[in-house]
Amino acid sequence: IDTTQDINSQEQCSVVVRYVTDTIHERLISIVKCKETTGQYFVNIVSELAEKLNLDLTKCIGHATDGASNMQGQYKGFSTQMSKVSPNQVHVWCYAHVLNLVLADTTQTVIESGSLFTVLNDIAVFFRESHKRMNVWENESQGKHQKRLSPIGETRWWGKDNALRKVFGSLANPHNCLYVDIILALTAIQEDMTMKTTARIQARGFVEALLKYETILTAQTFLRIFEQTSPLSKYLQTQGMDILSAHRMVIATHKSLKNMSRDFASVSAAAEKFVLWANEKLQEQDKEVELEVESALPSRRRRKKTTRPGETPHAETVTSPEQVYEVTVHNQIMDTATETLHRRFLGHGTLYADLAFLDPRNFTQLESSSLPPLMFQELSKCLLRFDSEATAENLQCEFSNFALQWEKLKMYPLDEYKILRRFNLMSNAYHLLGLAYKFLLTLSITQVACERTFSLLKFIKTRLRSKLSQEHLEAFMLMATERDILFSLDSDVIIDKVAEK
Repeated sequence: IDTTQDINSQEQCSVVVRYVTDTIHERLISIVKCKETTGQYFVNIVSELAEKLNLDLTKCIGHATDGASNMQGQYKGFSTQMSKVSPNQVHVWCYAHVLNLVLADTTQTVIESGSLFTVLNDIAVFFRESHKRMNVWENESQGKHQKRLSPIGETRWWGKDNALRKVFGSLANPHNCLYVDIILALTAIQEDMTMKTTARIQARGFVEALLKYETILTAQTFLRIFEQTSPLSKYLQTQGMDILSAHRMVIATHKSLKNMSRDFASVSAAAEKFVLWANEKLQEQDKEVELEVESALPSRRRRKKTTRPGETPHAETVTSPEQVYEVTVHNQIMDTATETLHRRFLGHGTLYADLAFLDPRNFTQLESSSLPPLMFQELSKCLLRFDSEATAENLQCEFSNFALQWEKLKMYPLDEYKILRRFNLMSNAYHLLGLAYKFLLTLSITQVACERTFSLLKFIKTRLRSKLSQEHLEAFMLMATERDILFSLDSDVIIDKVAEK
Protein backbone atom coordinates (compact mmCIF):
# COMPACT_ATOMS: atom_id res chain seq x y z
CA ILE A 1 0.00 0.00 0.00
CA ASP A 2 0.99 3.62 -0.45
CA THR A 3 -0.63 7.03 -0.16
CA THR A 4 -0.51 10.28 -2.09
CA GLN A 5 -2.25 13.64 -2.01
CA ASP A 6 -4.38 14.43 -5.06
CA ILE A 7 -4.95 17.89 -6.59
CA ASN A 8 -7.86 18.45 -4.16
CA SER A 9 -5.53 17.89 -1.19
CA GLN A 10 -7.28 14.61 -0.38
CA GLU A 11 -5.15 11.72 0.88
CA GLN A 12 -5.68 8.71 -1.41
CA CYS A 13 -4.53 5.20 -0.48
CA SER A 14 -3.72 2.69 -3.22
CA VAL A 15 -4.03 -1.01 -2.33
CA VAL A 16 -2.39 -3.51 -4.70
CA VAL A 17 -2.48 -7.29 -4.30
CA ARG A 18 0.25 -9.57 -5.67
CA TYR A 19 -0.48 -13.24 -6.31
CA VAL A 20 0.78 -16.12 -8.45
CA THR A 21 -1.04 -18.52 -10.79
CA ASP A 22 0.95 -19.66 -13.82
CA THR A 23 2.50 -16.19 -13.80
CA ILE A 24 2.90 -13.23 -11.44
CA HIS A 25 0.00 -10.79 -11.09
CA GLU A 26 -0.14 -7.36 -9.43
CA ARG A 27 -3.69 -5.99 -9.31
CA LEU A 28 -5.10 -2.74 -7.99
CA ILE A 29 -8.11 -3.63 -5.85
CA SER A 30 -9.10 -0.22 -4.48
CA ILE A 31 -8.41 3.50 -4.15
CA VAL A 32 -9.55 4.70 -0.71
CA LYS A 33 -9.86 8.28 0.54
CA CYS A 34 -8.12 8.36 3.91
CA LYS A 35 -9.62 10.05 6.94
CA GLU A 36 -6.58 9.18 9.05
CA THR A 37 -3.00 8.13 8.36
CA THR A 38 -2.29 5.89 11.35
CA GLY A 39 -1.01 2.34 11.03
CA GLN A 40 -4.19 0.88 12.56
CA TYR A 41 -6.36 2.84 10.13
CA PHE A 42 -4.52 1.32 7.16
CA VAL A 43 -4.88 -2.15 8.68
CA ASN A 44 -8.64 -1.54 8.96
CA ILE A 45 -8.74 -0.51 5.28
CA VAL A 46 -6.93 -3.67 4.20
CA SER A 47 -9.11 -5.86 6.45
CA GLU A 48 -12.35 -4.39 5.07
CA LEU A 49 -11.19 -4.86 1.48
CA ALA A 50 -10.13 -8.45 2.19
CA GLU A 51 -13.53 -9.23 3.70
CA LYS A 52 -15.30 -7.59 0.76
CA LEU A 53 -13.31 -9.68 -1.75
CA ASN A 54 -13.50 -12.91 0.32
CA LEU A 55 -9.74 -12.97 0.89
CA ASP A 56 -8.31 -14.66 3.98
CA LEU A 57 -5.98 -12.05 5.44
CA THR A 58 -4.32 -14.61 7.71
CA LYS A 59 -2.75 -16.10 4.57
CA CYS A 60 -1.04 -12.84 3.65
CA ILE A 61 2.67 -13.74 3.43
CA GLY A 62 4.06 -10.20 3.37
CA HIS A 63 3.65 -6.55 2.46
CA ALA A 64 5.81 -3.79 0.99
CA THR A 65 5.69 -0.19 2.23
CA ASP A 66 7.85 2.90 2.25
CA GLY A 67 9.89 4.01 5.25
CA ALA A 68 7.34 6.40 6.81
CA SER A 69 6.88 6.13 10.58
CA ASN A 70 3.17 5.27 10.24
CA MET A 71 4.21 2.28 8.11
CA GLN A 72 7.30 1.03 9.96
CA GLY A 73 6.70 2.29 13.50
CA GLN A 74 7.85 -0.25 16.08
CA TYR A 75 4.70 -0.04 18.22
CA LYS A 76 1.84 1.44 16.17
CA GLY A 77 3.08 1.20 12.58
CA PHE A 78 1.16 -0.59 9.84
CA SER A 79 3.70 -3.42 9.74
CA THR A 80 3.43 -4.07 13.49
CA GLN A 81 -0.38 -4.02 13.44
CA MET A 82 -0.51 -6.32 10.39
CA SER A 83 1.71 -8.83 12.19
CA LYS A 84 -1.05 -9.19 14.80
CA VAL A 85 -3.55 -10.08 12.05
CA SER A 86 -1.19 -12.35 10.11
CA PRO A 87 1.77 -13.62 12.18
CA ASN A 88 5.05 -14.58 10.47
CA GLN A 89 4.37 -12.36 7.49
CA VAL A 90 7.40 -10.64 5.97
CA HIS A 91 7.59 -6.86 5.90
CA VAL A 92 9.71 -5.52 3.02
CA TRP A 93 10.90 -1.94 2.91
CA CYS A 94 10.35 -1.02 -0.74
CA TYR A 95 13.66 -1.59 -2.54
CA ALA A 96 13.09 1.37 -4.86
CA HIS A 97 12.61 3.73 -1.91
CA VAL A 98 15.64 2.28 -0.14
CA LEU A 99 17.79 2.85 -3.23
CA ASN A 100 16.58 6.45 -3.34
CA LEU A 101 17.71 6.87 0.28
CA VAL A 102 21.10 5.38 -0.61
CA LEU A 103 21.55 7.97 -3.36
CA ALA A 104 20.35 10.74 -1.03
CA ASP A 105 22.92 9.72 1.60
CA THR A 106 25.66 9.58 -1.03
CA THR A 107 24.92 13.02 -2.48
CA GLN A 108 24.91 14.61 0.98
CA THR A 109 28.01 12.97 2.41
CA VAL A 110 30.44 15.84 1.66
CA ILE A 111 30.04 19.54 0.90
CA GLU A 112 31.36 19.12 -2.65
CA SER A 113 28.64 16.63 -3.63
CA GLY A 114 25.87 18.65 -2.00
CA SER A 115 27.15 21.79 -3.72
CA LEU A 116 27.15 20.12 -7.16
CA PHE A 117 23.50 19.07 -7.09
CA THR A 118 22.40 22.29 -5.43
CA VAL A 119 24.00 24.26 -8.27
CA LEU A 120 22.38 22.05 -10.93
CA ASN A 121 18.95 22.42 -9.35
CA ASP A 122 19.33 26.18 -8.80
CA ILE A 123 20.40 26.73 -12.43
CA ALA A 124 17.33 24.89 -13.74
CA VAL A 125 15.05 26.92 -11.44
CA PHE A 126 16.93 30.14 -12.33
CA PHE A 127 16.07 29.82 -16.03
CA ARG A 128 12.46 28.75 -15.41
CA GLU A 129 11.70 31.69 -13.12
CA SER A 130 11.82 34.27 -15.93
CA HIS A 131 10.67 34.26 -19.56
CA LYS A 132 13.54 36.63 -20.42
CA ARG A 133 16.07 34.14 -19.12
CA MET A 134 14.29 31.32 -20.95
CA ASN A 135 14.57 33.32 -24.18
CA VAL A 136 18.33 33.64 -23.62
CA TRP A 137 18.54 29.90 -22.97
CA GLU A 138 16.60 29.04 -26.12
CA ASN A 139 18.88 31.26 -28.21
CA GLU A 140 22.04 29.66 -26.83
CA SER A 141 20.79 26.06 -27.01
CA GLN A 142 19.69 26.12 -30.66
CA GLY A 143 20.51 22.88 -32.43
CA LYS A 144 20.13 20.92 -29.19
CA HIS A 145 16.47 20.13 -29.91
CA GLN A 146 15.53 22.76 -27.31
CA LYS A 147 16.47 20.56 -24.36
CA ARG A 148 15.15 21.76 -21.02
CA LEU A 149 17.12 21.60 -17.82
CA SER A 150 15.64 19.34 -15.17
CA PRO A 151 15.09 20.41 -11.56
CA ILE A 152 15.98 17.69 -9.09
CA GLY A 153 12.90 16.34 -7.32
CA GLU A 154 13.45 14.62 -3.98
CA THR A 155 10.99 11.82 -4.81
CA ARG A 156 12.24 11.08 -8.32
CA TRP A 157 14.47 8.03 -8.18
CA TRP A 158 16.52 8.95 -11.23
CA GLY A 159 16.16 12.77 -10.99
CA LYS A 160 19.78 13.40 -9.99
CA ASP A 161 21.11 11.13 -12.72
CA ASN A 162 18.92 12.79 -15.36
CA ALA A 163 19.94 16.32 -14.32
CA LEU A 164 23.64 15.41 -14.19
CA ARG A 165 23.66 13.67 -17.58
CA LYS A 166 21.97 16.59 -19.30
CA VAL A 167 24.68 18.97 -18.12
CA PHE A 168 27.81 16.75 -18.20
CA GLY A 169 26.89 13.89 -20.56
CA SER A 170 28.06 10.38 -19.71
CA LEU A 171 31.35 9.33 -18.12
CA ALA A 172 34.29 10.40 -20.36
CA ASN A 173 31.82 11.21 -23.15
CA PRO A 174 30.69 14.86 -22.93
CA HIS A 175 29.44 15.18 -26.51
CA ASN A 176 25.88 16.54 -26.86
CA CYS A 177 25.77 17.69 -23.23
CA LEU A 178 24.55 21.19 -22.31
CA TYR A 179 27.53 22.31 -20.22
CA VAL A 180 28.94 24.86 -22.69
CA ASP A 181 25.47 26.14 -23.66
CA ILE A 182 24.64 26.77 -20.00
CA ILE A 183 27.87 28.72 -19.46
CA LEU A 184 27.24 30.85 -22.56
CA ALA A 185 23.62 31.53 -21.55
CA LEU A 186 24.62 32.49 -18.01
CA THR A 187 27.41 34.72 -19.35
CA ALA A 188 24.92 36.46 -21.67
CA ILE A 189 22.61 37.11 -18.72
CA GLN A 190 25.53 38.36 -16.63
CA GLU A 191 26.52 40.87 -19.33
CA ASP A 192 22.95 41.98 -20.17
CA MET A 193 22.46 45.41 -18.59
CA THR A 194 18.66 45.12 -18.94
CA MET A 195 18.57 42.19 -16.51
CA LYS A 196 18.08 42.72 -12.80
CA THR A 197 21.26 43.07 -10.80
CA THR A 198 20.36 40.15 -8.55
CA ALA A 199 19.90 37.89 -11.60
CA ARG A 200 23.26 38.98 -13.04
CA ILE A 201 25.00 38.28 -9.72
CA GLN A 202 23.39 34.84 -9.56
CA ALA A 203 24.48 34.09 -13.12
CA ARG A 204 28.08 35.03 -12.33
CA GLY A 205 28.04 32.76 -9.27
CA PHE A 206 26.76 29.84 -11.34
CA VAL A 207 29.45 30.36 -14.00
CA GLU A 208 32.20 30.45 -11.39
CA ALA A 209 30.90 27.21 -9.83
CA LEU A 210 30.69 25.40 -13.19
CA LEU A 211 34.20 26.41 -14.25
CA LYS A 212 35.82 24.89 -11.15
CA TYR A 213 37.82 21.71 -11.71
CA GLU A 214 36.43 20.45 -8.40
CA THR A 215 32.92 20.56 -9.89
CA ILE A 216 34.07 18.56 -12.94
CA LEU A 217 35.74 15.90 -10.77
CA THR A 218 32.69 15.53 -8.53
CA ALA A 219 30.38 15.29 -11.54
CA GLN A 220 32.50 12.52 -13.10
CA THR A 221 32.53 10.65 -9.79
CA PHE A 222 28.73 10.62 -9.65
CA LEU A 223 28.39 9.78 -13.33
CA ARG A 224 30.38 6.65 -12.55
CA ILE A 225 28.17 5.80 -9.58
CA PHE A 226 24.97 6.39 -11.57
CA GLU A 227 26.23 4.07 -14.32
CA GLN A 228 25.73 1.28 -11.76
CA THR A 229 22.73 2.47 -9.76
CA SER A 230 20.45 3.80 -12.52
CA PRO A 231 19.97 0.39 -14.25
CA LEU A 232 19.19 -1.07 -10.82
CA SER A 233 16.67 1.71 -10.13
CA LYS A 234 14.89 1.11 -13.44
CA TYR A 235 14.94 -2.66 -12.94
CA LEU A 236 13.32 -2.32 -9.53
CA GLN A 237 10.36 -0.63 -11.21
CA THR A 238 9.63 -3.48 -13.63
CA GLN A 239 6.39 -5.36 -13.23
CA GLY A 240 6.32 -8.93 -11.92
CA MET A 241 9.87 -8.92 -10.54
CA ASP A 242 10.71 -11.50 -7.86
CA ILE A 243 12.68 -10.85 -4.70
CA LEU A 244 15.53 -13.20 -5.54
CA SER A 245 16.30 -11.56 -8.89
CA ALA A 246 16.17 -8.10 -7.30
CA HIS A 247 18.43 -9.08 -4.42
CA ARG A 248 20.87 -10.66 -6.86
CA MET A 249 21.08 -7.41 -8.83
CA VAL A 250 21.56 -5.38 -5.64
CA ILE A 251 24.50 -7.60 -4.70
CA ALA A 252 26.00 -7.25 -8.20
CA THR A 253 25.67 -3.45 -8.02
CA HIS A 254 27.29 -3.37 -4.59
CA LYS A 255 30.17 -5.51 -5.83
CA SER A 256 30.75 -3.24 -8.85
CA LEU A 257 30.80 -0.11 -6.68
CA LYS A 258 33.17 -1.74 -4.22
CA ASN A 259 35.58 -2.77 -6.99
CA MET A 260 35.79 0.78 -8.36
CA SER A 261 35.81 2.56 -5.00
CA ARG A 262 39.56 3.30 -5.13
CA ASP A 263 39.93 3.80 -8.88
CA PHE A 264 40.34 7.58 -8.77
CA ALA A 265 42.63 7.51 -11.82
CA SER A 266 39.70 6.74 -14.16
CA VAL A 267 37.66 9.61 -12.73
CA SER A 268 40.61 11.98 -13.08
CA ALA A 269 41.19 10.91 -16.71
CA ALA A 270 37.49 11.44 -17.52
CA ALA A 271 37.63 14.91 -15.92
CA GLU A 272 40.72 15.88 -17.95
CA LYS A 273 39.01 14.74 -21.16
CA PHE A 274 35.93 16.79 -20.28
CA VAL A 275 38.01 19.92 -19.58
CA LEU A 276 39.81 19.65 -22.95
CA TRP A 277 36.49 19.24 -24.77
CA ALA A 278 34.83 22.16 -22.93
CA ASN A 279 37.73 24.58 -23.52
CA GLU A 280 37.83 23.68 -27.22
CA LYS A 281 34.10 24.38 -27.49
CA LEU A 282 34.47 27.73 -25.73
CA GLN A 283 37.32 28.75 -28.06
CA GLU A 284 35.21 27.89 -31.12
CA GLN A 285 32.59 30.51 -30.23
CA ASP A 286 32.23 33.42 -32.68
CA LYS A 287 31.83 36.01 -29.95
CA GLU A 288 34.67 36.92 -27.65
CA VAL A 289 34.35 34.75 -24.57
CA GLU A 290 37.15 35.04 -22.04
CA LEU A 291 36.24 31.91 -20.16
CA GLU A 292 38.32 28.85 -19.41
CA VAL A 293 37.51 25.74 -17.43
CA GLU A 294 40.02 25.00 -14.68
CA SER A 295 42.33 22.10 -15.57
CA ALA A 296 43.66 21.46 -12.06
CA LEU A 297 42.71 21.90 -8.45
CA PRO A 298 44.07 25.10 -6.86
CA SER A 299 47.10 24.69 -4.61
CA ARG A 300 46.68 25.79 -1.04
CA ARG A 301 49.46 27.18 1.10
CA ARG A 302 50.45 24.69 3.74
CA ARG A 303 50.90 25.91 7.27
CA LYS A 304 54.21 24.64 8.62
CA LYS A 305 54.38 23.98 12.33
CA THR A 306 57.60 25.07 14.06
CA THR A 307 59.62 22.21 15.51
CA ARG A 308 61.41 23.15 18.72
CA PRO A 309 64.78 21.71 19.79
CA GLY A 310 64.36 18.19 21.14
CA GLU A 311 60.94 17.64 19.49
CA THR A 312 60.35 14.93 16.92
CA PRO A 313 59.04 16.40 13.65
CA HIS A 314 55.57 15.23 12.68
CA ALA A 315 55.15 12.88 9.73
CA GLU A 316 54.54 14.53 6.41
CA THR A 317 50.84 14.74 5.57
CA VAL A 318 49.22 14.60 2.16
CA THR A 319 49.78 17.95 0.47
CA SER A 320 48.94 17.40 -3.21
CA PRO A 321 45.51 18.94 -4.03
CA GLU A 322 44.61 15.86 -6.10
CA GLN A 323 45.53 13.52 -3.26
CA VAL A 324 43.59 15.62 -0.77
CA TYR A 325 40.53 15.54 -3.04
CA GLU A 326 40.88 11.79 -3.59
CA VAL A 327 40.99 11.05 0.14
CA THR A 328 38.50 13.59 1.48
CA VAL A 329 35.94 13.69 -1.34
CA HIS A 330 36.16 10.83 -3.86
CA ASN A 331 36.85 8.06 -1.34
CA GLN A 332 34.27 9.45 1.08
CA ILE A 333 31.58 9.44 -1.62
CA MET A 334 32.41 5.92 -2.81
CA ASP A 335 32.62 4.53 0.74
CA THR A 336 29.25 6.06 1.62
CA ALA A 337 27.67 4.56 -1.51
CA THR A 338 28.97 1.04 -0.85
CA GLU A 339 28.44 1.06 2.92
CA THR A 340 24.93 2.54 2.74
CA LEU A 341 23.88 0.14 -0.02
CA HIS A 342 25.12 -2.79 2.07
CA ARG A 343 23.54 -1.57 5.33
CA ARG A 344 20.12 -0.59 4.01
CA PHE A 345 19.57 -3.85 2.11
CA LEU A 346 20.56 -6.14 4.98
CA GLY A 347 17.02 -6.78 6.30
CA HIS A 348 15.76 -10.40 6.39
CA GLY A 349 19.29 -11.65 5.70
CA THR A 350 18.56 -15.20 6.96
CA LEU A 351 15.37 -15.51 4.89
CA TYR A 352 17.17 -14.18 1.80
CA ALA A 353 19.91 -16.76 2.38
CA ASP A 354 17.26 -19.51 2.33
CA LEU A 355 15.66 -18.10 -0.81
CA ALA A 356 19.07 -17.87 -2.47
CA PHE A 357 19.32 -21.67 -2.35
CA LEU A 358 16.29 -21.79 -4.67
CA ASP A 359 18.29 -19.98 -7.34
CA PRO A 360 19.13 -22.57 -10.06
CA ARG A 361 22.54 -20.96 -10.49
CA ASN A 362 23.49 -22.42 -7.12
CA PHE A 363 22.38 -25.97 -7.91
CA THR A 364 25.77 -27.04 -9.27
CA GLN A 365 27.50 -25.88 -6.08
CA LEU A 366 25.09 -27.89 -3.93
CA GLU A 367 25.71 -31.04 -5.96
CA SER A 368 29.38 -31.00 -4.98
CA SER A 369 28.85 -30.23 -1.29
CA SER A 370 26.51 -31.20 1.53
CA LEU A 371 23.54 -29.03 2.48
CA PRO A 372 24.08 -26.54 5.34
CA PRO A 373 22.50 -27.82 8.59
CA LEU A 374 20.41 -24.64 9.14
CA MET A 375 19.19 -24.46 5.55
CA PHE A 376 15.50 -23.47 5.13
CA GLN A 377 14.97 -22.89 8.88
CA GLU A 378 13.63 -19.35 8.36
CA LEU A 379 11.68 -20.26 5.22
CA SER A 380 10.05 -23.15 7.04
CA LYS A 381 8.59 -20.77 9.66
CA CYS A 382 6.79 -18.88 6.87
CA LEU A 383 5.42 -22.03 5.19
CA LEU A 384 4.27 -24.13 8.16
CA ARG A 385 0.93 -22.29 8.42
CA PHE A 386 0.12 -23.42 4.86
CA ASP A 387 1.36 -27.00 5.24
CA SER A 388 2.27 -28.70 8.51
CA GLU A 389 4.77 -30.92 6.68
CA ALA A 390 6.84 -27.92 5.49
CA THR A 391 9.61 -28.52 8.00
CA ALA A 392 13.20 -27.60 7.23
CA GLU A 393 14.15 -31.30 6.99
CA ASN A 394 11.39 -32.10 4.46
CA LEU A 395 12.23 -29.02 2.40
CA GLN A 396 15.90 -30.03 2.34
CA CYS A 397 15.00 -33.55 1.23
CA GLU A 398 12.81 -32.39 -1.68
CA PHE A 399 15.27 -29.70 -2.67
CA SER A 400 18.34 -31.97 -2.78
CA ASN A 401 16.46 -34.44 -4.98
CA PHE A 402 15.16 -31.71 -7.29
CA ALA A 403 18.63 -30.10 -7.62
CA LEU A 404 20.09 -33.42 -8.73
CA GLN A 405 17.32 -33.82 -11.34
CA TRP A 406 17.80 -30.29 -12.63
CA GLU A 407 19.32 -30.27 -16.09
CA LYS A 408 19.97 -27.46 -18.52
CA LEU A 409 16.68 -25.62 -18.34
CA LYS A 410 15.91 -21.93 -17.94
CA MET A 411 17.64 -20.07 -15.17
CA TYR A 412 14.94 -18.12 -13.31
CA PRO A 413 12.69 -18.96 -10.33
CA LEU A 414 9.51 -18.30 -12.34
CA ASP A 415 10.62 -20.88 -14.94
CA GLU A 416 11.21 -23.47 -12.21
CA TYR A 417 7.74 -22.81 -10.80
CA LYS A 418 6.22 -23.26 -14.27
CA ILE A 419 8.13 -26.53 -14.72
CA LEU A 420 6.78 -27.84 -11.43
CA ARG A 421 3.23 -26.92 -12.49
CA ARG A 422 3.57 -28.19 -16.05
CA PHE A 423 4.65 -31.70 -15.05
CA ASN A 424 2.26 -31.85 -12.07
CA LEU A 425 5.24 -32.13 -9.74
CA MET A 426 3.75 -29.75 -7.17
CA SER A 427 0.99 -32.19 -6.21
CA ASN A 428 3.21 -35.28 -6.16
CA ALA A 429 6.99 -35.36 -5.94
CA TYR A 430 7.84 -31.77 -5.00
CA HIS A 431 4.79 -30.37 -3.23
CA LEU A 432 6.73 -28.49 -0.53
CA LEU A 433 9.33 -27.18 -2.96
CA GLY A 434 6.56 -25.84 -5.18
CA LEU A 435 5.11 -24.08 -2.14
CA ALA A 436 8.52 -22.52 -1.44
CA TYR A 437 8.82 -21.21 -5.01
CA LYS A 438 5.28 -19.86 -4.85
CA PHE A 439 6.17 -18.03 -1.63
CA LEU A 440 9.29 -16.57 -3.26
CA LEU A 441 7.36 -15.29 -6.29
CA THR A 442 4.42 -13.92 -4.29
CA LEU A 443 6.59 -11.86 -1.94
CA SER A 444 6.76 -8.29 -3.24
CA ILE A 445 9.89 -6.20 -2.79
CA THR A 446 8.62 -2.84 -4.06
CA GLN A 447 5.46 -0.76 -3.98
CA VAL A 448 6.08 0.60 -7.47
CA ALA A 449 2.69 -0.73 -8.60
CA CYS A 450 1.13 1.81 -6.23
CA GLU A 451 3.28 4.57 -7.73
CA ARG A 452 1.99 3.67 -11.21
CA THR A 453 -1.59 4.05 -10.02
CA PHE A 454 -0.77 7.52 -8.67
CA SER A 455 0.34 8.59 -12.15
CA LEU A 456 -3.06 7.51 -13.48
CA LEU A 457 -4.77 9.24 -10.54
CA LYS A 458 -3.11 12.53 -11.44
CA PHE A 459 -4.04 12.06 -15.10
CA ILE A 460 -7.71 11.34 -14.34
CA LYS A 461 -8.10 14.16 -11.81
CA THR A 462 -6.30 16.69 -14.02
CA ARG A 463 -7.59 15.81 -17.49
CA LEU A 464 -11.04 14.40 -16.74
CA ARG A 465 -12.56 16.00 -13.67
CA SER A 466 -11.12 17.09 -10.34
CA LYS A 467 -14.43 16.83 -8.44
CA LEU A 468 -15.21 13.17 -9.12
CA SER A 469 -16.96 11.32 -6.32
CA GLN A 470 -14.82 8.66 -4.64
CA GLU A 471 -17.00 5.87 -6.07
CA HIS A 472 -16.62 7.12 -9.65
CA LEU A 473 -12.92 7.85 -9.14
CA GLU A 474 -12.29 4.30 -7.97
CA ALA A 475 -14.22 2.90 -10.94
CA PHE A 476 -12.20 4.98 -13.42
CA MET A 477 -8.96 4.01 -11.66
CA LEU A 478 -9.75 0.30 -11.82
CA MET A 479 -10.64 0.53 -15.51
CA ALA A 480 -7.53 2.55 -16.36
CA THR A 481 -5.16 0.34 -14.35
CA GLU A 482 -6.50 -3.14 -15.11
CA ARG A 483 -7.19 -2.62 -18.80
CA ASP A 484 -6.52 -6.25 -19.75
CA ILE A 485 -9.44 -7.35 -17.54
CA LEU A 486 -11.63 -4.54 -18.90
CA PHE A 487 -11.01 -5.55 -22.52
CA SER A 488 -11.71 -9.21 -21.74
CA LEU A 489 -15.27 -8.41 -20.60
CA ASP A 490 -18.18 -9.00 -22.96
CA SER A 491 -19.93 -5.69 -23.76
CA ASP A 492 -23.32 -7.40 -24.07
CA VAL A 493 -23.02 -8.86 -20.58
CA ILE A 494 -22.18 -5.42 -19.18
CA ILE A 495 -25.20 -3.87 -20.95
CA ASP A 496 -27.47 -6.60 -19.56
CA LYS A 497 -26.15 -6.05 -16.03
CA VAL A 498 -26.76 -2.31 -16.27
CA ALA A 499 -30.26 -2.91 -17.70
CA GLU A 500 -31.14 -5.12 -14.72
CA LYS A 501 -30.59 -2.16 -12.41
